Amino acid sequence: MKSDYHMHTSFSKDCNIPMEKMIIKAISLNMEEICFTDHVDYGLEVKDNCDYPSYFLKLCELKEKYKDKITIKQGIEFGVQTHTIDKYVKDTNEYDFDFILLSVHQIDNLEFSNQAFQKNKTQEEINILYYKYLLKIVQSYKEYSVLAHLDVIKRYDKFGVYPDDKVMSIIDEILKTVIKDQKGIEVNTKSFKFGLNDLMPSTKILTRYNELGGKIVTIGSDAHHRARIYDNFENTIEQLKEIGFTHHCTFDKLKPIFHQL
Repeated sequence: MKSDYHMHTSFSKDCNIPMEKMIIKAISLNMEEICFTDHVDYGLEVKDNCDYPSYFLKLCELKEKYKDKITIKQGIEFGVQTHTIDKYVKDTNEYDFDFILLSVHQIDNLEFSNQAFQKNKTQEEINILYYKYLLKIVQSYKEYSVLAHLDVIKRYDKFGVYPDDKVMSIIDEILKTVIKDQKGIEVNTKSFKFGLNDLMPSTKILTRYNELGGKIVTIGSDAHHRARIYDNFENTIEQLKEIGFTHHCTFDKLKPIFHQL
């Protein structure tokens, strides 16, 4: 199954590419299935979040238009914080999603991407606070499909890549919670764009997930532009096989469907 399960469109504040153009590009790549996962990050300006009515209307229109060429699933990326959990539970109950990415993009409304969260903190403080916060989120919030870019803080660490070993005890608890809750994790290929030279989460974290019995894995490009769709997937698939994974997942009505790698 040639699929991409993390794609953005002009319904996200940080993307200006219309949904149809992303679909046409995916078809040109002989993709079998894609899932749009536009942003909803409560705690920031509401106007910057995905407009649900318009989003679902456009998805419905384009799913019908291209139904003979590609399968298009209704996903979303929730940027969850501890004080916004109730809003996401409400959205999940109100809207019909096939797939929900759980992300953490900010803590206490301070974003990672603009260094607001990292300001005046040491590298150790940044990483320990991030992973402890992520653990608290997965312990408290259960309305999701997979945990996206688990070690995303590495993208924005001006000090360099913090060693996984120094936070592995916390990561272990995150992975155990995800597995116990029958959720999954995403392999996000955008790490290569950020020059990290590793998968996201890292091969060390993915290996530990596999050792603990984790089976639910999705692969997503995190594409905000057409050129990034299915980016570095072949290499990623080979690395997943080397770790010991045999399948990746797509989703339908929040239920995982397993496909051989």
